[in-house]
Amino acid sequence: MFKVIQRSLGPASLSLFTFKVYAAPKKDSPNNNSLKVDELSLYSVPKDQSKYVEEPRTQLEESISELRHYCKPYTSWCQETYSKTKPKMQSFAQWGLDSYEYLQNAPPGFFPRLGVIGFAGLVGLLLARGSKIKKLAYPPGFMGLAASIYYPQQAITFAQVSGEKLYDLGLRGYVVVEDLWKENFQKPGNVKNSPGNK
Repeated sequence: MFKVIQRSLGPASLSLFTFKVYAAPKKDSPNNNSLKVDELSLYSVPKDQSKYVEEPRTQLEESISELRHYCKPYTSWCQETYSKTKPKMQSFAQWGLDSYEYLQNAPPGFFPRLGVIGFAGLVGLLLARGSKIKKLAYPPGFMGLAASIYYPQQAITFAQVSGEKLYDLGLRGYVVVEDLWKENFQKPGNVKNSPGNK
């Protein structure tokens, strides 16, 4: 053990000393062997000016170029359509995930209510036999009535918004009919309003 310590202390103690080394050029070496940077082959500039020559296109390159020019309007249309529909699809997917999470952790009594509302829609469909207008009106009406029993606050809000929209649509229709009436039936040269018929 003692021999191992002696042998390791010698090189270890030498590493603690610091030495300064100074390099000096030889006095008898000639100085005329030095080269300038421009004379080195790595930094030399070729004397001849290079000129870019484009290779002629092959038949395959020409056909691919024509195909790209032909498909460019369609690809741009697809990109525009994708950029427009991407947010809608993301919101639809998020709505689906939210609905799935809601159905996984549904409040108590949600599924029986949903069953009663669906049953009301089926009853409306059965009662609407024979008329297409009844088939369009009865099932949503019965489902709306059943839903309003379980969710009265939402039903009142929905009725208010729907009533305002229906009133606005009726007012617009009245204005359109009034304008058509004035244009077609109340002209000054019309037979009904002419002064000779009085």
